[in-house]
This record gives sequence, C-alpha cells and structure tokens, in this order.
Amino acid sequence: MYKINKIAATGLALAAISQAATVSVDPQTEFQTYDGTGCSEAFERSLYVHELDAAHQTEVLDLLFTEKGAGFTIFRNGIGSTPNQNSDFMKSIAPKAPASNDSELNYIPLPRNDQYQGWLSKQAKARGVNYIYADAWSADGYMKTNNTDFYGGQLCGVYNTSCESGDWRQSYADKLVHYIQDYAAQGIHIDYVGFLNEPDLSTPYASMEATGRQAADFIKILAPTLEELALTPRLLARAGQAKNLGLVTSHGYSSYPGAPFKTKLKTWQTEWSTFDPLNYNWYTAGGAQSDGLTWANNIRNSFGTSNVTGFLYWWGAAEKNDTNEGLIYINTTSPEVVRPTKRLWAHAHFGKQFIRQGATRIGATSSSANLNVTAFANTDGTTAVQVINNGDASQQVSIELPNLSGATVATFFTNQDNDLLEGTATVGKAGKKAKATVPGRSLLSFYVSGGD
Repeated sequence: MYKINKIAATGLALAAISQAATVSVDPQTEFQTYDGTGCSEAFERSLYVHELDAAHQTEVLDLLFTEKGAGFTIFRNGIGSTPNQNSDFMKSIAPKAPASNDSELNYIPLPRNDQYQGWLSKQAKARGVNYIYADAWSADGYMKTNNTDFYGGQLCGVYNTSCESGDWRQSYADKLVHYIQDYAAQGIHIDYVGFLNEPDLSTPYASMEATGRQAADFIKILAPTLEELALTPRLLARAGQAKNLGLVTSHGYSSYPGAPFKTKLKTWQTEWSTFDPLNYNWYTAGGAQSDGLTWANNIRNSFGTSNVTGFLYWWGAAEKNDTNEGLIYINTTSPEVVRPTKRLWAHAHFGKQFIRQGATRIGATSSSANLNVTAFANTDGTTAVQVINNGDASQQVSIELPNLSGATVATFFTNQDNDLLEGTATVGKAGKKAKATVPGRSLLSFYVSGGD
C-alpha cells in the first residue's frame, strides 16, 4: 500500500536528463518563522477514526501525526453550534436557549458527545502535535439575527444588528470560555480559539457572517473575558483588534497563494481541500487539482510566496465518499481499510520529519523555471530544502549552501511510484554543493545535517 524505501539516489531509473540546475540557498536571508502543518477531523471525522479497530486507528493516527506520514503538528477542532444532538453536524455544548441573554447558559455537563474530538486531540498530542486550536463555525441560533446556526446571520449585539432578545456577545464569549475550560478539565490545552470560520459566506450548515467592524465588536468582549479567567488561548480572526489577535487565518479555496500577506502577525492557511472526484495519484496527465504534485506546489507557494507560518489541509482522514476532502480514505467494506492519497505525502515533505516548530524560512532560488523551491533552517542546525520539478524531464540539481564540508545530505523523493524514497546526495570536494537527480513531475527534499 505504502512503503518508505531506502535507495541511493543514483540508482533511480530516470528519463532523459535535461541540463543541470542550481538551487542557491542563503541562510542570511531570513523570512517567517515556521509553526507547522496540520489538519482537522471536524464534522464527525474523529468519530470515524475512533470506530476503527485498534490496528487501523494506529495506522491512521501515525500517518497523520508522526514521521511515518505527514508529520502534522497542528490539529484543528470544531466548536459546535447545532442544537440537535442526533445531528451529523457539530453539536452545541449549550443547545437550549436560556431564559434571557443575561441568564446562565444551559451547558451539557461532561462527559458529553463531542464526536470524539477530545479523544483525537489527546492522540494527536501524544504523537507530538504542538498546537490544538478550536474554531467555531457559528454562534448558537438563539444568539443570532436569523435565529439559526445555519445560513449565515450575525451575532446579536455587534455593530448594525438589532435583536429583540438583546445583546448576546457576552453569552457567546462565555460559551467559548466554557468550552476551553471543559477541554482543560480533560487535560487538553487549547492554544488558539476562533469565533468565526468564513464570515463572508452564508451556507446551509453552521455559518455566521461578520464584517471587520462586527468582528472587532465581539473581540472587545471576548478578549477581556479570556483574560479575566486567566485563560491563555490566543484569538484567531480575519479582522478587528490586532492587539488581541494571536494570528491571522485564511482559506485557500477561492484565492490561491500568490503574494505575501500584509501583516506582522503569524498567518495560518487553516482550511483548503479539493472537491474533485476521488484521486490517489501524484500526477495525472495534463495535471489535476487533486494531484499530489498540485498540492506540493500549493503548500510550497503558501510558505514560499505568501509567507504563511502554518498550513492546514481540511480533513486528515475521512470515509470513502468519492470526493477528495480527506488525505487518507477509510473504507471499512474493503480489505484495504486505510489508503493514503498522494496529497498526504506532499504534506510530509513540509512536516516535522524535515521542518521543526521554530524553524526559519531562508532564501532559496533556482536557475531553472521548472523548479519550485523553498528552504528552512531548523534551530538544531539542520537545513531542509524542497525541490519540486514541474517539468517532464529529470534534472541534475546542485544545491549551493555554505559549509557543507563534513555534512550528511540525505534525499527524500516522492512521485507516482514512491513515497519518501530515501537516498543520499553527493557532496562536492569543495564542500559547497550537493548534487542529486530530481526526476520529472516529482518532489525531492534535501536534508542537511552535520558539517562545519
């Protein structure tokens, strides 16, 4: 199904090789700090993983959160708002409206149905996840202008709203705080909290709209509520009071990464997937939006062009439903219960096997227009360089990096037939270049350790 092999890079069967290319890496040119890559299992996908037998549970969790697979270090949970506890949507912790907007909310006590997101959070943390963040798609319907958590609507009490029931900003802030406290009681620390998902959209499922001014109106209430109770999660939002925000979030669906974000805050791309028909391929003739190679470029461009500090795909694992919203497909009716897509292995090249939290993206340029490159300097002195060959022909690639004398330069190669195939690069006598062949339509990571 999938296998990490080890072979000398020169032993690969190659197509015609084009002229040599150089990738120049400049550690003195520093960009953003790296936070990690990640995924979500919201909307009952944590439940599907929990229902697997122990062996397949372990397989999925290791593929998502360890160096056996993607090496994700960020995990995103959904804060529910749906009152129907039998619904497939994310369930509210306070589904019944209180007597008024000034009354205590009617919380469901622990333990309660959270679709096993808490369980999966613990599993992720045990495998080295650094950040857990919780995101709400909507406030509860009784707090909103349209009286439902579906179909957009605004939070009652923010700018330019008028609700007979009054101002619900404090109640919504209290609910988010209660959610964080409940997770803390289970030993799960929430690092970041978001109160909106896609504030410019009204959808036939949980959604809430807000302008920048309306978001700022709520942050004025939420930030001091968190501080008063000595809770440490930082806020995620797209607009509003920058002083109270821990980072800025974005989604990639309608606008691909093409320019740097104009903010000094950390920026995470927190949700993106393809909805094409199910596709396990690395590269389809002519290219497809769901190919692994496409997503390798998406991830690279997010870090290397838009300067994001974190990149999250939508679902990590999902049941087989003929779309590509998951990186791993679960099919309990098939002998092959767990099958990763090639998109998972694209993420692996940017995961913790090669890049660690706190790493710095550094300068990297290529002499070939076919090569899309990035480089990261880890705090332990190692360096990771990702080289995506978008051309049809193989290329001999030399990476130029100061002080390669005595260094070990490992390579990891992914294409249609290989998943993180391990090899070695040849270090020149002068100790300034390392060479390897990058086949056409493939991704090769150089991992440099040791050296002067």
